[in-house]
Amino acid sequence: MRSVSRRALLRGGALGVAAVAAAGCAAEERVPPVAERPDPETVLLRELIAGKERTVALYASASSARLVPFRRRHEAHLAELRRRLPPAASASATPTPSPSLSGGASAGGKVSVRALRDLERRAAALRARQVEGASPPLAQLIASIGACEAAHALALSRSL
Repeated sequence: MRSVSRRALLRGGALGVAAVAAAGCAAEERVPPVAERPDPETVLLRELIAGKERTVALYASASSARLVPFRRRHEAHLAELRRRLPPAASASATPTPSPSLSGGASAGGKVSVRALRDLERRAAALRARQVEGASPPLAQLIASIGACEAAHALALSRSL
């Protein structure tokens, strides 16, 4: 029987440890990363922002100068919603589509006052459901936005 030197034993042991460590690292890389669930409040903010962007665009396509104050209030809502969106969330993926609130512009790209009124009514009705589960500060903002939209719907019912 041949004797093994201490150097050969240590060298073989070190190579064995290195091989096991390398195999362990490779195995870790094969495991797919666990996807984090998106924060429900961030998802809600994205939905609200997407809806407000559509609303602002519809008001911008309206031909009446009397509708400018309405659009400006929606722009203020949009700015506040964007301010509350976490920085990491604003740079990440596209927003989750929210229920359609588009008013239906005519073929010429102009939107009617009636379509805007209907849009405001639907949006105000949706806010009560969106408040559920939101943090108190966000729920307060959503309720305030809904109240403004309800007032818009009422004002748009009157002749402009």
